Amino acid sequence: MNDEQLLRYSRHILLPEIDVAGQQAIIDSTALVIGVGGLGSPAALYLASAGVGNIILADGDTVDLSNLQRQILHREDRAGMSKVESGQQTLAGINSTTRVQLIPHRLEGELLEQAVSQATVVLDCCDNFATRHAINRACLRHRKPLVSGAAVRFDGQVSVYDLRDVDNACYHCVFPEGEDVAEMRCAVTGIFAPLTGIVGALQAAEALKILAGCGEPLVGRLLLIEALGMSMRTVRYSRDPDCAVCGKLGASV
Repeated sequence: MNDEQLLRYSRHILLPEIDVAGQQAIIDSTALVIGVGGLGSPAALYLASAGVGNIILADGDTVDLSNLQRQILHREDRAGMSKVESGQQTLAGINSTTRVQLIPHRLEGELLEQAVSQATVVLDCCDNFATRHAINRACLRHRKPLVSGAAVRFDGQVSVYDLRDVDNACYHCVFPEGEDVAEMRCAVTGIFAPLTGIVGALQAAEALKILAGCGEPLVGRLLLIEALGMSMRTVRYSRDPDCAVCGKLGASV
């Protein structure tokens, strides 16, 4: 780190759990943010401000007026602009030293594989189960830690699936694909604006802990947030040995 970086990130460096080595690891890392909406906005903002050297923004959508209630990465005058381009502009104003790579498409197939392979950590900030499961499989194949977040109405959740360790559970262990689970989207059911900020900031915190090698990430724990009564609780889970994705039957990976 140069003198400017030592000053800029001094409040991190003062934390003995992070120190110079942890901050340098953050600077040398690449974070893949999939979904540049309600969750991806605060997550990307904190990743950039904390000094993550490379951020990949992936989203095929454009900025809409209805997004601005919660998607704090975007601005009124960018309506109709690609969300990743809008995000790049905002992040450049926060930290010009962070390199931002744009993927203005929905991540799937080989594009998803390439993006995940480049990442040090992956943040799932999307809003549909099909993409979440595809991300999980790609992270498992490439042994990348996955920070997953979700929010709808007044309810949110965050967990970490650290797929670098074969003994850890994957997303499919907790939310099996194909089960009869109602998929609720904020476009239909509504969303409490600050909740996305809470969940996205927690995702950034978990990602930074992984990158700096400090603390205890939410591995094997699902943090549940209920914003209407403002309560939080943690549910523990473990790897499913018969999981069709990461278990002994995991031929689908």
